[in-house]
Amino acid sequence: MFFLNQSCRRAGKIRTFMPVRDLRGIQPGLIIRTGDVMKLVETSLLALFAAACLSMPAQGQQAGKLFFEGDLVKGPQPGQAGPFCVLQSQFFRKQQVAWRVRVLDSDRKEVDDKGLKSLMVELSNGKTVELKFKPHPPRVTPTDFFWSGSWVIPEDQPTGSFTYKVIATDNQGNTQTWEPFKIATSQLTVVAGEPPMAPKAQ
Repeated sequence: MFFLNQSCRRAGKIRTFMPVRDLRGIQPGLIIRTGDVMKLVETSLLALFAAACLSMPAQGQQAGKLFFEGDLVKGPQPGQAGPFCVLQSQFFRKQQVAWRVRVLDSDRKEVDDKGLKSLMVELSNGKTVELKFKPHPPRVTPTDFFWSGSWVIPEDQPTGSFTYKVIATDNQGNTQTWEPFKIATSQLTVVAGEPPMAPKAQ
């Protein structure tokens, strides 16, 4: 607790304080300037605030957090009719199912094969498909780069729908899984019948 010095009351401008006698460690009659006290308090508060910020968990910054974009398309097969590389969820046996996946990090930057150890598709029937990061379209000047892989449906594959998930493994061995919408009509489905064939050249 402080009280105003007599000179302070007369001047009205210079604000000084004298400590009462129960303040320990301060010599009697020592004058403490208000500005010095405020600077000391401000410095202490800033130090406490900095320590509190350092001890708080970093919310919203999840290390290794990945984001996925992906779809299914029909891949090319010899003798089969196109078009190819178009969105499709229903396939005949002997057709090629192709997955296209883009992986982004927490900064929305694309993750290639240097940032991931592997990227796998796992079907509900136990089948796994390895995806590779490569240019598209192949064998011509590429217009895009992303992860892709395919599966040719065997002739003895039962008809029905499959769920699938994409599993990313980083270089430290951490995994993260992504699954598309679980809507039956949009899931990968094998239907009965034969794939349309391209017209034979005359």
